[in-house]
Amino acid sequence: MSVRAILIPLIAAGVAFAEAGPNWDRWQFLMGEWAGEGGGEPGQGAGTFSFKPDLDGRVLIRKNRSDYPATKDKPAYHHEDLMIVYPEGRAGHAIDFDNEGHVIHYDIEFGRDGGAVVFTSVAQASTPRFRLTYTKLSTDKVGIRFEIAPPGKPDAFAAYVQATARRK
Repeated sequence: MSVRAILIPLIAAGVAFAEAGPNWDRWQFLMGEWAGEGGGEPGQGAGTFSFKPDLDGRVLIRKNRSDYPATKDKPAYHHEDLMIVYPEGRAGHAIDFDNEGHVIHYDIEFGRDGGAVVFTSVAQASTPRFRLTYTKLSTDKVGIRFEIAPPGKPDAFAAYVQATARRK
C-alpha cells in the first residue's frame, strides 16, 4: 500500500472533522440572553449577559454588563466585559477583556453532572487568580459565583460576587 493511499483518507477525515467545528452541547444551558442580580464586594447590582456562537460556530461569545448604584462611599458605576470561548485540542479555553483594562486567560472545566462550567484563570506568581462558575439551577435559572485568590496564594479563592440570573 502506498503512502498516498494512506494519507489521502487521513487528510480527508481531518478536513471533515475541522469543518464540523466544536461541539457546544455542554454549553446549551447557558446559551441565550440572561438578566440577573446579586451582590458582593462591589455592592448590590444588576446586569445582563449572553452566550452566543459566532464565527460559524467556531467560538462562543459572552457579553456581560453589570451596573452598581451609588452608595454613600462610592458613585454609581458599571462593569462590561467580552469573553471569547474557544476549543484548543481537547480542552476549552477563554480570554476575557473588560472595561477596566483586565485581560484574563481561563481554562475551562465542566462539573461531572454537566450542570456547571468553571472558568479558572492561569496561575501567575505576582497577580491575583480568578474563578468564574455558572451553575444550572433550573432550565431558566443559573447561579453565578466570581472568586478571587490573592497573589502568592493561587488556590485561596474567596467569593467576590454571587448572583443568580434568569433567561430572558
